Amino acid sequence: MDTTKFDIAEYLDNEEMVQEYLNTVLEEGSSQEIVVALGHVAKAIGMSKIAEQTGLSRPSLYKALSPDSKPQFETILKVIRAIGENLQFKPSL
Repeated sequence: MDTTKFDIAEYLDNEEMVQEYLNTVLEEGSSQEIVVALGHVAKAIGMSKIAEQTGLSRPSLYKALSPDSKPQFETILKVIRAIGENLQFKPSL
C-alpha cells in the first residue's frame, strides 16, 4: 500500500479555511509554527503568485517560510499582505 505525505496546503482551498487555520496557529502556535503556517497558505494560494505580489523570488520565499528559518519581519509582513487584504484575525477571548 502506497501512502502519500500529508500536505495541509491541499485543504486550504477557500478563504474561510485559510482564516480558521491561521487563527488557530496564531492562538496556539509558536512564532516558528506561524512562519510555517504562512508558508502552507502561500503554497495553497500559489508560491509564484505570492512571489509576484511580494517582489521576492520563489526560492527565497520557500527558504523564508521553511521550518528552521528566521525571516525578517518585513518578509512576513509582505507575505501577510499578499495572502489577502480580507484576512481577518479573531480576537482572543
